[in-house]
Amino acid sequence: MYKLLAIGFSAGGMPLASGILAALPGDYPLAIAIVTHLPAGQDSVLAEMLDRVSSLPVAMVIDKTPIQPGHVYVAPPDYHLLVENRNRFALSIDAPVLSVRPSIDVLLETAAEAFEDSLIALTLSGANSDGACGMARAHELGAMTIALSPLKTDFRTLPDAVLAAVDVDYIADQDEIIALLCAAGECA
Repeated sequence: MYKLLAIGFSAGGMPLASGILAALPGDYPLAIAIVTHLPAGQDSVLAEMLDRVSSLPVAMVIDKTPIQPGHVYVAPPDYHLLVENRNRFALSIDAPVLSVRPSIDVLLETAAEAFEDSLIALTLSGANSDGACGMARAHELGAMTIALSPLKTDFRTLPDAVLAAVDVDYIADQDEIIALLCAAGECA
């Protein structure tokens, strides 16, 4: 049974992530963690934007936030988002990964280590390869891995890097991703 959906994206991913969250019902049972590349030193309105389209409550993570089913958690700018012990998030100011912080890789790797086969790891579009190593680790530890089809975005560096690094379980467009997530969460 899946417990956490971890989503990573950068360039071009916001409309995709918004569409996916908008399609999930208010009783969706998985916790959802989202990392996107946000510029340091600026306030982020990402959580507010996603909250407007989602039936699930959306919040920016603060350090040691407990992980609750049916909630959406967004990494704040300039902090890596980590999963600790399957029950809470942590924030880190460790060095950027592939020149970015927050890093998709950091979220996916720590989520995979905590949740193993109870994790769904999803990467969308992006202009760099951050996320490919995290997807490989998630796949290695038994997570369901889903990558956006590179043909479905103008920013295909991330999908191409993921597909070069790991034999993901699913390569899908947005509608197929929604169907997979609903099936995994047993949406009504």
